[in-house]
Amino acid sequence: MLLAFCSAFLLGFYDVFKKHALRGNAVVPVLFLNTVFCSLIFLPVALGVDAGGWAVQRWIVLKSFIVLSSWICGYFAMKHLPLTLVGPINATRPVMVLVGALLVFGERLNVWQWAGVALAILSFFLLSRSGRREGIDFRHNRWIALIVLAAVLGAVSGLYDKFLMAPTADGGLALDRRVVQAYYNFYQAGIMLVLLAVLWWPQRRRSTPFHWDWCILLISIFLSAADWVYFQALSQEGALISVVSMIRRSSVVVSFLVGAMVFRERNLRSKALDLLLVLLSMLCLYIGTR
Repeated sequence: MLLAFCSAFLLGFYDVFKKHALRGNAVVPVLFLNTVFCSLIFLPVALGVDAGGWAVQRWIVLKSFIVLSSWICGYFAMKHLPLTLVGPINATRPVMVLVGALLVFGERLNVWQWAGVALAILSFFLLSRSGRREGIDFRHNRWIALIVLAAVLGAVSGLYDKFLMAPTADGGLALDRRVVQAYYNFYQAGIMLVLLAVLWWPQRRRSTPFHWDWCILLISIFLSAADWVYFQALSQEGALISVVSMIRRSSVVVSFLVGAMVFRERNLRSKALDLLLVLLSMLCLYIGTR
């Protein structure tokens, strides 16, 4: 739990730096540089561990596509939506993970967990009302659709992480977390290089220009640290993906407060109520899991 809370704190600032770096900036090169910096951070780790050959790497390649798909959707949505709206939507991921754990790992929901699911659904409905006050229609806004898709893919990634690193006795592959974290960054950088060359570079003069922002480097540093601690938490014996994911999403408190104080976003009172419901949902999930 301590590791998960530490990861949440780091992840909250990761979202803040991401929002700052994307303001008036081209998304694809920002994401490409993020993957490159993350790869450089974990290069010493990769050089010091056994890669395991294709039998291991094929599973990590799949993780790279899942995570990168979530990131692409999330980065575009983050650029066009208020941080105080994106954060609470992302914070509903533990509910998706819980439902996924129910379907995939056979985990059963008790009364407290069902209460958490109900509160998360209610919070999403109230978030849509808050969004309408800023001219954002949840039913017809493509950025909302992208952030929801990013959340769903993020939940899939969380379940997949559990499968990759859980002991074989629990149905997992028991992969070394250092191998997973180092190599999936390498594959993402390669994929983003292709997307940069094919999609953004030919259109760069007709699309949003790219400019350097030091927050791009901070994105990579805080994300790498948050993921490192997160993988440490998951690799602990008896770790529950539903609990770790839930605590990790408490990062929304950091991003919400910074969005309110630094980015001066609007409709904070109604969004604060929505955020409170999300946190209550997470509390119910925690009690139910305990």
